[in-house]
Amino acid sequence: MQSRREFLFAASAAAALAAAASPKDVFAATAAASDPAEKARQTALFDLLVDRQLRRTPEVATSLGVDKGDRAWTKSALSDLSLTAQKENAALNAQALSELRKIDRSKLAGLDAVNHDTVEFVLTVGDGFNNRFDYIGAYPGAPYVISQLTGSYQQVPDFLDTQHVIENKADCDAYMARLEAFGRMLDQEVEVARHDAALGVIPADFTIDKALTQFKAMLGVAPEASPLVTSVARRAMEKGVEGDYAGEAAKLYAEKVRPALERQAALLTDWRARAVHDAGVWRLPKGEEYYRASLESYTTSRISPEDVHRIGLEMVASLGAQADKLMRKAGYTSGTVGERFRQMYADPRQHYPNTDEGKEQLIADLNKKVAAIMPKLPKYFGQLPKAPLEIRRVPKAIEAGAPGGYYNSPTLDGSRPGIYWINLRDSAEQPRFTLPTLTYHEAIPGHHLQLALNNEAGELPLIRKMIGFSGYSEGWALYAEELAVEMGMYEDDVEGHIGMIHDAMFRAVRLVVDSGMHDKKWSREQAVKYYVDTIGDQEASAITEIERYVVWPGQACSYMVGKIDWMRLRAKARKALGRKFDLRRFHDTGLLSGGVPLTVLEKVIDGYIASAK
Repeated sequence: MQSRREFLFAASAAAALAAAASPKDVFAATAAASDPAEKARQTALFDLLVDRQLRRTPEVATSLGVDKGDRAWTKSALSDLSLTAQKENAALNAQALSELRKIDRSKLAGLDAVNHDTVEFVLTVGDGFNNRFDYIGAYPGAPYVISQLTGSYQQVPDFLDTQHVIENKADCDAYMARLEAFGRMLDQEVEVARHDAALGVIPADFTIDKALTQFKAMLGVAPEASPLVTSVARRAMEKGVEGDYAGEAAKLYAEKVRPALERQAALLTDWRARAVHDAGVWRLPKGEEYYRASLESYTTSRISPEDVHRIGLEMVASLGAQADKLMRKAGYTSGTVGERFRQMYADPRQHYPNTDEGKEQLIADLNKKVAAIMPKLPKYFGQLPKAPLEIRRVPKAIEAGAPGGYYNSPTLDGSRPGIYWINLRDSAEQPRFTLPTLTYHEAIPGHHLQLALNNEAGELPLIRKMIGFSGYSEGWALYAEELAVEMGMYEDDVEGHIGMIHDAMFRAVRLVVDSGMHDKKWSREQAVKYYVDTIGDQEASAITEIERYVVWPGQACSYMVGKIDWMRLRAKARKALGRKFDLRRFHDTGLLSGGVPLTVLEKVIDGYIASAK
């Protein structure tokens, strides 16, 4: 079940494109040109790092759509996740950081300086985790190799189905090579997970339970019926590719993949007997330090756990007062704000039927929301994305542990659209009043607009398109939710506006519970109760969210921290420029400069302010 909408832009949008600002234009007015020799050194280093990264993580080449030509070999490969490879990656990161710091930053200007600072931040964060912590985890800010949200069992099946393009026999054969490599990857994760477990790093018992539920679902399907098998078989047939890919894939799955999945499940089962119930990373070696490092990695700021908690509580109170006013207007007058949210959740009028037909209608209605906002965009943005968007249901195999909604960016060449995934495991978890703002967040003017423009920005080097920052992108998407209010999307939809305030409170609650668990030693149950009491969500939904924060410490904080910074920088620009402030140019400058740490974003906006005076 999926629905596709191709974006067709109006003539007014086309006209806006011609006048769009670019970061090159912005910086040209205020900065001297970069020293040619230093710029050339940086460009050469970036090219080296890109080539190295694509060789070591071939999935990235496929995600970007560059698994062609000289890089065609990457389409048959998956990453090496072995302990040896992880140590090599750490050494290469340190070497790259050292080489970047040999470049004279003072001789770089404009976008070249932005590129330098952005890449340096990424390498510095990686080097910090590598040097400070003996355990490896899934990646910086994700301490558990295998959990309900981390591990190749989560990512690879969906990656092969939605991102590995099949057009001919070579593509099918490449898929088969990757299917075989998947088994090897799973066993490499076991190796690293055992290494970390020996240091005392084992997921909490409840996250293991959720992961085992997902493994049981995957292993409960016969090889020939596995999505890993049916994906290549179906698409080979659709493209008229000859060969018994169904049979060959089923054999590979049975011999290579399934046994490796069973070994991961056995490891988790073994861990379960000695796992603890404590939710926070404070219990891990150097746990307090890990949380601070993770917060910095995700938010790209130096905000403290104490400030995260305080700001969260303050915003919950402020947003709760706004929700109260809107609820009274809509006729919800009895009980606390959280209780009234719960009333809305329980209202049958808010629920789509929990059937395939009902879920198809839900997706169709989301497409209507996207279509309705499109004509309003040229007033707020000079440049709009060319890549189309698809809205799809989260695959059933992973929906138990997956977020309520998320987004995959399009390929660089536009051959694959941006995809907004919505979790429809239970329609009651997606009531009507919450869906508009979710769509503005994940699609337009949120993630799709930002990430598609990032990919389409011709002036950005490839390395900049390969890295992202949660504080920037999630902050933008949360800012976009509020921008939709300015755009008039809730003028005749009070309940939808309540949903927008609900989701803002939801991100404020994240600040409270994330810091609560990882810094203040809150239990999972304490966090779930605060979450449910404050915003009225179903307990099942709250549990999924809280357990997400347990395995991605600090990530959930990036939304509100990032939004606060986008709003602060907009206010800063407006105050500095007065009547010369141009919202379209502010947005274009921030978006067309590509994803950056929030500290670098301020420099970008300072460039816009200086050029506009």
